[in-house]
Amino acid sequence: MYWTLDLAASLADAPWPATKDELIDYATRIGAPMEVVENLNELEDEDEEVYESILDIWPDYPTRDDDYFFDEEEY
Repeated sequence: MYWTLDLAASLADAPWPATKDELIDYATRIGAPMEVVENLNELEDEDEEVYESILDIWPDYPTRDDDYFFDEEEY
């Protein structure tokens, strides 16, 4: 399973919190890339675990607090 910003962006408007099955259904309905559905299928499904956000799926997802974004104050 691998995630990129483009793949994770497909789930930006997902109906959080959601179960694995709900996320797969959402990704299929919006026409997300097949890699997104494949990644979601690889998630462990422990007693219908509910995911609160993309961070529960991809902990390394950059947030606004991270250094991944352009810092306008530097220039």
